Amino acid sequence: MKKFVAVAGNIGVGKSTLVQMLCSRMGWEPFYEPVAQNPYLADFYANMDSWSFHSQVFFLTHRLRSHFQLSQHPNAVIQDRSVYEDAEIFAQNLYLQGHIQERDYQTYRDLYETMLRFLPPPDLVIYLRASVSTLMGRISNRGRDYERTISAEYLHGLNNLYETWIDNFTLCPILAVPADDLDFVSHPGHLRLIVQKVDEKLTGKEEVVFEPDEVANAAQD
Repeated sequence: MKKFVAVAGNIGVGKSTLVQMLCSRMGWEPFYEPVAQNPYLADFYANMDSWSFHSQVFFLTHRLRSHFQLSQHPNAVIQDRSVYEDAEIFAQNLYLQGHIQERDYQTYRDLYETMLRFLPPPDLVIYLRASVSTLMGRISNRGRDYERTISAEYLHGLNNLYETWIDNFTLCPILAVPADDLDFVSHPGHLRLIVQKVDEKLTGKEEVVFEPDEVANAAQD
């Protein structure tokens, strides 16, 4: 059955791991964040105020193209991070921090919102929701050098933007996964519970939630 699913969530929440595990369970094809040689990246890190807009337009263009290709894919696919997060989370965060000026940000938003009108939405967005303490712990455990400077304050700001985005997102169904309580790496029962909820959501069940007793029981499986 052809499906297009996107996994969304903050840095360190476990998106790539969940993509891999769902593909193994459900026979889907994974699509991870593509490595793109952003020609503005060196300039961006040297001077964020001057180059944030250019860098974000490049990333948006790249991800819009990827999203369209996935929507036309003949098989079921699951994407690590969505195009929506580029605009609603990371570009907006740069704007709020003062690195993108009002005029440039409005141009960026106009481009993004215009393209969305022509872009088929996914069949489902799986949103991994986690507290800052959980995110910091997982970032520390995976030990990536370039993530060592990420602060709790920065993650908190991104979490706020994620929650605002999810609360207002209506393009397709959303499955919110309580990642503080569900350790799908250590507990096979937690992964089975997520698979069950994904199936329910994709078959049209509207009210799909993770009940506390379900989560507790799944940890024993």
